[in-house]
Amino acid sequence: MSVWVRLFLTVFVCAGLSACATVPSGPDPQAERDAIAARMMRDIEVLSSEEFGGRRPGTPGGEQTVSYLIERMQAVGLQSGTNDPGSAWRAPVELLSSVPLDHEITVRTNRGNSVLPIESSLAFSLSSRVLIDGVEVVFVGNGLRSLPHSELTGRIVILADAGNDPLVAESIFAANPAAILSVVPGRVALERQRSRFARERLILASEASDRLSAFVTSEAFAAALPAGEWDRLIARADERDFQFEVLAATIAIDVHSIRRKFTSSNVIGMIPGSLPGSGTVLLMAHWDHLGECAAGTPDPICNGAVDNASGLALMLELAQRLKAGPPLERDIYFLATSAEEAGLLGAKAFVKEPAIPLDSIVASFNFDSVAVARAGEAFGFVGEGRTPLDSVIQEVVRERGGQLGNREFAATFLQRHDGWALLEKGVPSVLVSTAFSSEIVLGPYLASRYHRPGDEITGIELGGAVDDLLLHEALVKRVANTLSYPAADTQASQ
Repeated sequence: MSVWVRLFLTVFVCAGLSACATVPSGPDPQAERDAIAARMMRDIEVLSSEEFGGRRPGTPGGEQTVSYLIERMQAVGLQSGTNDPGSAWRAPVELLSSVPLDHEITVRTNRGNSVLPIESSLAFSLSSRVLIDGVEVVFVGNGLRSLPHSELTGRIVILADAGNDPLVAESIFAANPAAILSVVPGRVALERQRSRFARERLILASEASDRLSAFVTSEAFAAALPAGEWDRLIARADERDFQFEVLAATIAIDVHSIRRKFTSSNVIGMIPGSLPGSGTVLLMAHWDHLGECAAGTPDPICNGAVDNASGLALMLELAQRLKAGPPLERDIYFLATSAEEAGLLGAKAFVKEPAIPLDSIVASFNFDSVAVARAGEAFGFVGEGRTPLDSVIQEVVRERGGQLGNREFAATFLQRHDGWALLEKGVPSVLVSTAFSSEIVLGPYLASRYHRPGDEITGIELGGAVDDLLLHEALVKRVANTLSYPAADTQASQ
């Protein structure tokens, strides 16, 4: 058992176990709220400490986080939830890391070869090296018109700036081009892409591809073509009958990257229900953050106190309270996901290889960045209208004297949290938190501390997080009971 967990348990016992009793009806006693906040604060303090290095997957701090979560779940009294005797607690998440090293882009026309200036261009691939040479080039304007795949396959596709919409790029990549070269207005736009691509990127190893994305400023690209050619192409793209044009040029792109594969872990614990086969309630929070995000500065580590040490602390406290309470009919699973910051990767890995049948999950509640709002704020409901959970959530919120927040604001986060990976597969998954109540509540955090070294424990607010915890304790008890939430039985058996 680690020093951190021994210290936590010592303080927890000294504080008394009475605070883990079932939440009484009516207003929650302030002493109980204070005890909850104190225990959550201790987990947040540990997980956001410098010792954990920002909890980036594939780093010692990431591994330390996984070990801490396992020890805390064991201390709470959970069982392993992987349902894999060969890998208790840890569900492997196979990841691929790629860091751009260098690139060279050469445009060949009838007037000669032109190497694009390194400061005016960018190329990126997930492979260690990609070299394409002498490949035909097809210009498609902004890429928004219907394009025959046969004209794109194996060629380098040139997109005007308006074509930088990720959905446009996805549709073009579906045609299996050699590369996409996007022409952007100037250095500012290029640096925006450089900040997106020219750093370590993580993907699921199972989704690795040789896709090649490149960017160049319009000034540099125009200089590499015959005089006036780029202006002519832009004007041609505005004509009604334009679809594409094959250029009298070829392009060579040579890209090198530092690539490595490694195994991270989702951490899964569970409390077995008293009625086997009646379904599962899934509680989840991502454990990862950004690691070192400000190299060369006095404070290089993004500690992620709010995002998402606070969500983990809430989940661990809720696990303690549910384990100390009376048995519930349905199984309760606790899932701490890896690599959320890289694109919900841990949640996607869980969906690909679930520890439990997805159709057995009657409700999934995600906890993310909960330590923002003061006590008494309305609850943001991310996923409202998307699952059968609406009525029970609304009922429990009302019973606890609360209300729902700005619906339009909450809806903007639908695809930005781990629950989306489950919702896409038909699992009823939501995020309900005071932190997502409104722009007024969450905006200051997003503007000043989000994904920055300033996301530290100093000045953290747990009033709303305690509200979140007590609401979810009531919700879990409601949906984990087949009498109070019978509608879920049908879904669990499908």
